[in-house]
Amino acid sequence: MRPEHPPRAGGSVVFDGVSKRFGDHQALDAVSFALRPGKVTGLLGPNGAGKSTLLRILLGLARPDAGSAEVLGGEPLSAPERAQRVGVVMDAIGFHPRVTVRRQLEISARSLGLPSSRIAEVIGQVGLDGAERKRVKACSTGMRQRLALAVALLPDPELLILDEPLNGLDPDGIRWMRRLVERSADEGRTVLIASHMLSEVEQSVDDVVVLRRSVLFTGSLQELVRRGGGRLEDAYFALVEGATAAPRPEVTRA
Repeated sequence: MRPEHPPRAGGSVVFDGVSKRFGDHQALDAVSFALRPGKVTGLLGPNGAGKSTLLRILLGLARPDAGSAEVLGGEPLSAPERAQRVGVVMDAIGFHPRVTVRRQLEISARSLGLPSSRIAEVIGQVGLDGAERKRVKACSTGMRQRLALAVALLPDPELLILDEPLNGLDPDGIRWMRRLVERSADEGRTVLIASHMLSEVEQSVDDVVVLRRSVLFTGSLQELVRRGGGRLEDAYFALVEGATAAPRPEVTRA
C-alpha cells in the first residue's frame, strides 16, 4: 500500500447511473462510482466493456443517454477553466510529426493559455531533457508517451486520466510510468488509469473499478485482491466471467 497523501481541492469524479446506447448496443448500463481525490484508481474491463465510452463521457466527447457525470464539481470539461484542470493521455494523435518536441509543447501551452515557463518544468518531469530539438516523427514510442504526458501535465492538473499508458513501453518505460503515476498521486492529484495489464495495475493503484457494461466492483485494490484469495487476476476473472451470463450484475462494493 502506498502512503497517504493530501488530495488537491475539488479533484473529484462522480458517475451516477450513467447509461449509453449505440443503436442496439448497450455500451454502458447504469454505471455509478466515484474516484477518491488524491488516489490512483484502475479502470479494468475486457475489450468492449465500455471503458472507452466511459472516458469519452468523462471528457465531454459524448453525452450519456441517462444519468450524469460530474468532473471537478461540474459537467465534464464544459468550461475552458475546467479543461485546464484535467490532463489526458489517450494517444499521440494531434502531434504534428514534423515539429520538434519543444515546439509541440509550445503549441499546447499556448492553446491552454499557459506561460512558456511551464515547458521546461514538464520536460524535466517526464525525462525529455536533451530531446527538445528532436522531431516528433523521430521519437520512439516511449518518447511519444513521455511527450503526451508532458502535454497532460502542462496545466498542473488536479485530475490525470491515462488510457492504456503502458502500450508500447519497454520494461524501463513501464517502471518510469509507474513512478510518475505514484509521484502524481503523492502530489495530491486524482489519477484514473484504464488498462488491461493487471500486474502493472496491481503495483500502481489504490482503488479499482471493474466494468463490463455495468460496474461489477468498485472499492479498494486490497479488498478485491482479498476476495481473489490474494490474486487480483483470480478476482478479476471471477467477476467478468460471472457477468457474461448475467444481464444486470449486482455491484460489489468494498
